[in-house]
Amino acid sequence: MNTYLLFKSLHLVSVISWMAGLLYLPRIFVYHSENNNEIITTVFKTMERKLFYYIMTPAMILSWLFGLVLIHEIGFVQLSSLWLQLKLILVLILTGYHFYLGVLLNKFKLNQNQKSSKFYRYINEIPTLLLILIIFIVIFKPI
Repeated sequence: MNTYLLFKSLHLVSVISWMAGLLYLPRIFVYHSENNNEIITTVFKTMERKLFYYIMTPAMILSWLFGLVLIHEIGFVQLSSLWLQLKLILVLILTGYHFYLGVLLNKFKLNQNQKSSKFYRYINEIPTLLLILIIFIVIFKPI
């Protein structure tokens, strides 16, 4: 069995799961920030918590784990490639965005959200832009 392809497949499944959460959680925040109903607020809090802790965070950890295994498989010498350095920088930014969503989640949990639904609509575009850049860098390896 080709272990490189196995880990590449596992990496892709993890990244897709992580990205789904990164794209969906801010959308929930949009609706949560527009809501005034206490019962619905409780539902949003449950959805946000479960998405972040049971799907997104494990998927992020697995994405990193399988990504590092792939770097090991191709050789750490590849870290000198500019395309891989750029990808890793963008993934670090994506990871920072993930944890920022965790901070926002905590604000909602404590009923301390100060952001508008418009803010959440804007930040919802960040992972899409990063994903597009990462995919093009990985596929074309332009540098």
